[in-house]
Amino acid sequence: MSFDIKNGLFKLNITDYHAILGVPLNADTKQIRLQYLKIAQKLHPDTCKADKDTKKLASDLLSKLVNPAYKKISQKNSYSEYQLILTQIGNRLAEQTDKVTIASESARELLQAGNKLELVYNKLVKNIVKEQYQSLEETTKYIAQLSELNLVYLMLSQGQTIRKEKSPPAKTIESQSEQKVPSTNQENSNSTSQENNDELIVKSRIDSFIRRAQEYMSKNSYAMAISELRGALKIDPNHSTAHGLLGKAYLKQNQLTMAKVHINKAWNANPKDPVVIECKQLLDKLNKGINKNKSKSSTSSYGGKSQAKSSSGSIFGGLFGTKKK
Repeated sequence: MSFDIKNGLFKLNITDYHAILGVPLNADTKQIRLQYLKIAQKLHPDTCKADKDTKKLASDLLSKLVNPAYKKISQKNSYSEYQLILTQIGNRLAEQTDKVTIASESARELLQAGNKLELVYNKLVKNIVKEQYQSLEETTKYIAQLSELNLVYLMLSQGQTIRKEKSPPAKTIESQSEQKVPSTNQENSNSTSQENNDELIVKSRIDSFIRRAQEYMSKNSYAMAISELRGALKIDPNHSTAHGLLGKAYLKQNQLTMAKVHINKAWNANPKDPVVIECKQLLDKLNKGINKNKSKSSTSSYGGKSQAKSSSGSIFGGLFGTKKK
């Protein structure tokens, strides 16, 4: 049996793994795993309590939708790519809101959420998930509704940011009779004022990227945080806080080499930045632990005695006398 879902993100040729598993886009890995186990127990042939036809449907849902969705979302590399795709889709949707059509009542309600977007979104998802796998014949209908919610959520959350970043400075319009030729001092003053405005706009954009990245990191969505921080660094390649947080995000993903690169850049840019100091301490602590483990391993390999030097006292004698593990 094939499952043809054409609403929400599916309409954009994107498989909505969150909708299939019945978890919000901001769910952490623990929440996703618990939900998957709950669904799998209900659908698995050994535990599904239903007639023959329903068991067949349950088995198809598990093997063709649920298991592939969880496999994709639980693997770090594929999930990171998926999150980046969602971010890009959100940005595109936010710029084309007039072209988005909504079918479900819940998605229309989310459109009216205003500044309560997160609260309303999570509430609506929770309400739909209660029914999602109760009547298996209607499961795809509920998946479609969840995917529409996810589409609207992405569109609104990215749209709020874009509107803030693109808000133009207020302009004053003078009548022809009131217009005057500015003096040299006025020209210099206006130029300085414009430069200050430009700096404030740039700073606001960078702060927006960093704020969103910190929100994603608080939810363990490190791939999304990395995407936001890269956006900040495109504007200011030497921004110490952005480099520091990017290094921290890579540390959380066990990508030590990338973490070192960005934390060192952050330290070189501004060693007094509190965020940079915190990230540098995390990196130093991790390096110390790695070196300590290597030292223990080396001692253990040579009967508890240091073999750094040969009997002649040469360090090279010890190196060349080392047995391969």
